Amino acid sequence: MLIDEIRALLAAPSPDDPRPILERMDATLTEGYAQALQLEAERWRIEQQIGEIIAGLAAETNKRKTAQLAALARRRTVADEHIVSLRTLLALLRDRRAALRDAA
Repeated sequence: MLIDEIRALLAAPSPDDPRPILERMDATLTEGYAQALQLEAERWRIEQQIGEIIAGLAAETNKRKTAQLAALARRRTVADEHIVSLRTLLALLRDRRAALRDAA
């Protein structure tokens, strides 16, 4: 899992030759930023669906739509939590990579 890889890289001791770990960090950062963008796109799609359901609620009160809205709100909350967590870890990894590059 990506989060585990980031945490492992953050916890890894500074090696004598930083090149291999820097390459892993670069690849992990690339994968992490791609995943963050995917999560943000998913959040955007959820926001769109919420807007559509809310617009439909104005026209009619419907228990099914209310349940859909609640489910989407929960999905949006989970997506937000994942984005914040991933972006925080990516920033820490980016800083660690910079420190290793400076030391090399």
